[in-house]
Amino acid sequence: EVQLQAFGGGLVQPGGSLRLSCAASGFTFSGRVMSWVRQAPGKGPETISTITADGSSSWYVDSVKGRFTMSRDNAKRIVYLDMRSLKPDDTAVYYCVVTTTRDRGQGTLVTVSS
Repeated sequence: EVQLQAFGGGLVQPGGSLRLSCAASGFTFSGRVMSWVRQAPGKGPETISTITADGSSSWYVDSVKGRFTMSRDNAKRIVYLDMRSLKPDDTAVYYCVVTTTRDRGQGTLVTVSS
């Protein structure tokens, strides 16, 4: 059974930083492309970043490019999302997702507000 648990969210002021983590189990993590998806209140899900199975390459949606960095530790089975220069528009529940199957677990809420 695929299990994905994101954590590290919270309340942060505009311009602040957060690091999200997602622990994975139940599948061959090192062989899977992974993504972070977020869903803002009242909106549909949005894929914001994707990383290759070996972590050598990543992609970002324009709205977070230059501010967010996705990485992974295959030995620990964790993907990370380092977020800086946060904006109120970044407020959302953040999920990690197995890119090809769209399996996702429990997300973590990020609220950017003063």
